[in-house]
Amino acid sequence: MTTYHCPVDGTRSSTTALTWCCPVCRGPWDLDFTPAPGFGSNALSTRVNSLWRYEEMLPLAAPAASLGEGRTPLVPLTDTVSAKLDYLMPTLSFKDRGAVMLAELARRLGPDRVVADSTGNAGTSVAAYCARVGLPCTVHVPEGTSPKKTEQIRAHGARLVTVPGGREATALAARAAADEPGTFYASHVFNPYFLHGTKTYVYEIWEDLGGRLPDALAVPVGNGTLLLGAALATAELHALGLITARPRLIAVQAEAVAPLAAAFHAGAEDLPPGTPAEAAPTLAEGIAIPRPPRARQILAAVRASGGTFLTVPEDHIREAQRDLAARGFYVETTGVACWAAVRQGGADLVRGGVVVPLCGAGLKTGMGVGGG
Repeated sequence: MTTYHCPVDGTRSSTTALTWCCPVCRGPWDLDFTPAPGFGSNALSTRVNSLWRYEEMLPLAAPAASLGEGRTPLVPLTDTVSAKLDYLMPTLSFKDRGAVMLAELARRLGPDRVVADSTGNAGTSVAAYCARVGLPCTVHVPEGTSPKKTEQIRAHGARLVTVPGGREATALAARAAADEPGTFYASHVFNPYFLHGTKTYVYEIWEDLGGRLPDALAVPVGNGTLLLGAALATAELHALGLITARPRLIAVQAEAVAPLAAAFHAGAEDLPPGTPAEAAPTLAEGIAIPRPPRARQILAAVRASGGTFLTVPEDHIREAQRDLAARGFYVETTGVACWAAVRQGGADLVRGGVVVPLCGAGLKTGMGVGGG
């Protein structure tokens, strides 16, 4: 049976339980899961054109929650940089990759309610997929969340709770609600099923590049769900002999909120004690996470890949958004962070071919005019 396990103290729990974190240390779960053998690109041509085509690599199968997510285009930006258009998902962000896994798991467990917390995109995804499977959903968001995102959450029928303060206060409010009996906490941070959804981002790149991966994957990092999913995928592909070398992971943070970048360049294995609990203002609201619960795992994954952290100032975020719009891509301010990093001096660090995600639609935030 697939089980949760705590990477800190080894505590285990059945995935049929609603225990959303390790009861000993209150940290995030990892998942005991090994992909089925025999997976290969030759078996994919006749399969469903969604992320569920990689069924052997996923801990759930035969979903009722699917909205057709995945299989987003990979298009060139320059001779060496390609963009994966994950803003073309059902709810217009990459978070659908993980949210569908959480909703499918919740559907099978049959809780009384689903609770989530988000700066917007994860909340809209969870709300949409809960609507798909008929589960009552409450989404906690910080005050100041984009009105376009809160409108989308309400449109899917979810109850919206606006929490005074920032991202940390919002997470604490949702976790308190998650401790109530009969509640499934659809946490894109604490529940590892979300990471096993985001890893399909890399499987799609591998398939579209003819069974290989680029030299580097640039990934925006707040709570690190896309980066940790990418690390899972590259490890699985390597273990199955489907790639010979793993790409470097280039983690990108906003200069205004860059606790992981600071820890990485200081040689630390975790965030230092006393890291501020609230984030400074930034256009990249989706990655403005001052104390990510999986910080240690994120730092270890980047180091193991031979990658690094890059940070981008607010003016570079604005410029990157305008530049992408001029190329035909209307992307939200968080979603342009990796292009900003590669475009403004990061190319020498990434070296060779690199893929950047355009991970949220511009309709969610409009053009960047504030922050910093």
